[in-house]
Amino acid sequence: VQLQASGGGLVQAGDSLRLSCATSGRTFTNYNIGWFRQAPGKEREFVGGIRWGGRGTYYSDFVKGRFTIARDNAKNTVDLQMNSLKPEDTAVYYCAAASNSRILSMLNTPSAYDYWGQGTLVTVSS
Repeated sequence: VQLQASGGGLVQAGDSLRLSCATSGRTFTNYNIGWFRQAPGKEREFVGGIRWGGRGTYYSDFVKGRFTIARDNAKNTVDLQMNSLKPEDTAVYYCAAASNSRILSMLNTPSAYDYWGQGTLVTVSS
C-alpha cells in the first residue's frame, strides 16, 4: 500500500487549504484512511479519517466544523479540506491506512495504522 500526501504550504490565519492523499482505488476499498499531524516537539495526533468502503468519516473534536475529509473517486485521493486555519494547526500532516478489521474506537491512534505516507508541511502564520 502506497500513500502520497501533498498540498501543504504557508498560509495565513483564517485561510483554507486542501491536502490530498493519493493511493490506489483498491486501498480505498479495503482500508480506513486517516489523517494525523505532528507539530514540532509534540506527539503525532489524530485529525480525522474515512472508513473503508466509504462507510463514513470520523474526526477529532478539535477539528470538527473546520476540517472535512472526503474521497475524490476521479483522482483516487482522500482530501482533507481545512478551513479557518489557526497558527496552532501548524504541523506536518500525514495520511495513513489501517486495516478494515480495525474497529472505529481504535482509529484515533497511530498504532492502528499499518501504512504511512510521507508528510506534508502546513504552516499557518498569525
